Amino acid sequence: MTAERIVHIVAGFFILLSLSLGVEGSPLFVSKYFLWFTAFVGLNLFQSGFTNFCPLTSILGKFGIKGGSCER
Repeated sequence: MTAERIVHIVAGFFILLSLSLGVEGSPLFVSKYFLWFTAFVGLNLFQSGFTNFCPLTSILGKFGIKGGSCER
């Protein structure tokens, strides 16, 4: 599995998790402040599209996982 696929999987999971914890209609609701985490993940994806720098890809590279368009 490439780093790009892992980044997409992790980002998608974090967005879904933080939405289910932050939206009041969710059965898993904890606090509306979890929506800030959703915004953080979205902002990180946005900036990586312009700068081609992805912090998770750097971390995965230290574990020997390479590949994908997010790689610097």
